[in-house]
Amino acid sequence: MKLIFVQPAIGHRKGEDYKNYIRSWRMEPLPLATLAGLTPRDIQRVCYDDRLERINFDEPADAIVLPVETFTARRAYEIASEYRKRGVPVICGGFHARLCTEEVAEYAEVVAVGEAEELWPKVLDDLRHGTLKKIYTPENVPDHGKAPLDISIPDRSMYADKPYVPIRLLESGRGCGQSNDYCCDFCAIQAFFGPVRRRRPGDAVLEELKRLPKDNLLFFVDDNFIANIPLAKELLRAMIPLKLRWITQVAIAAAYDEELLDLMYRAGCQLILLGAESLRQSIPGSMANGSGTLHATYGQALDNMRRHKIPLYGTFVFGYDEDTPETFEEVFEFIMQQGFYIASFNILAPFPGTPLYARLEEQKRLLYPAWWLERGYKFNQIPFKPAGMSAEEVAARSLSIRRRFYSVPNILRRLNKWNLSNFFTARSFLPINLLQRYEAIRRQDFPLGDENWTGQLIKAQ
Repeated sequence: MKLIFVQPAIGHRKGEDYKNYIRSWRMEPLPLATLAGLTPRDIQRVCYDDRLERINFDEPADAIVLPVETFTARRAYEIASEYRKRGVPVICGGFHARLCTEEVAEYAEVVAVGEAEELWPKVLDDLRHGTLKKIYTPENVPDHGKAPLDISIPDRSMYADKPYVPIRLLESGRGCGQSNDYCCDFCAIQAFFGPVRRRRPGDAVLEELKRLPKDNLLFFVDDNFIANIPLAKELLRAMIPLKLRWITQVAIAAAYDEELLDLMYRAGCQLILLGAESLRQSIPGSMANGSGTLHATYGQALDNMRRHKIPLYGTFVFGYDEDTPETFEEVFEFIMQQGFYIASFNILAPFPGTPLYARLEEQKRLLYPAWWLERGYKFNQIPFKPAGMSAEEVAARSLSIRRRFYSVPNILRRLNKWNLSNFFTARSFLPINLLQRYEAIRRQDFPLGDENWTGQLIKAQ
């Protein structure tokens, strides 16, 4: 058999060359590598990345494997339609396949709703025997259980000739692990996994680490690397001799464990991504709320991180009902005072299947029922009616704060000891910030779907 794995882009601007695609979005797709690692060696595997290259839709294959996320859904359906015209079956999975199973099923012959380790072996076996089902879930796969996360190591050999940024993605576990009291109501991760955190065995993680190039920066894409602090410490101790450079995302609770911070630094952590979300304590999941450390003094938390020489990548979300024009200034003053290495300022997106989407739908505040498919919707726009500001004002102020944070004077203001604490972060500070300065504006109003595509969406029979 021959499978073609396709990574869809969010979209493409009219007339824009593939070489000019947003550089910070050009990372190796971990889900496809995971599927490839679970695929028997006798099956031929070909990969096209829609962010980097034109897809040869005429290349023969037994099936197309297409992950679908909410922001890539429209482009994924365009790609699926091209293969459907040629009579090639399309197999879809991913977060959006669970959040909007019926919608994805309209554009795919097969929809896998769950984790690859549970479902992929059965899908492949049915493909071999010509007995594919429309929907695969853990409930309709015999002996499903919870397949262990150490049954494969991602196979990245398909990516050998592709111009990705030199960052390798991997995971030590899946799910956030936060209780419902502290999770973000907009979080699609929580909608997929619930409050459960599944960890890969430490031996499996270490084996993968030993196989990865030492000259690449590693990115643990875990939603909360330290969800289980004792196990995280055990893994960190084993990582110290490997002399790696890596980044990850953690909850603010990490900042109050001195031993944990010391181990992270000694194990090679170069940057911590902290989902601050908001500075307001009334918002679950915000840094002010503490994600489990209620009313945490996060100034002290950031001081602890400074002392352990770990720079910070902060992410903030705008569009909450509590947000006002003053909110943007408060966030800007905070991040400049704290001297963040980099930061992102995101629009609150109501992902389907989340409590936020259900609430906005009930309140009739959604501007589009399926904003991810709406031609008039663009990246970093607000797809609903905020309570205290207009959607246009939230989008405009979000763009303004990006421009201010990444202005040359403010980049230079953040050249502090914390951000220059080691050779890697010092060497990378200006290139990374200048790239973010350029791309923070380019990402604004980016299309969902390919503006060059002139075909018609074709639904599966």
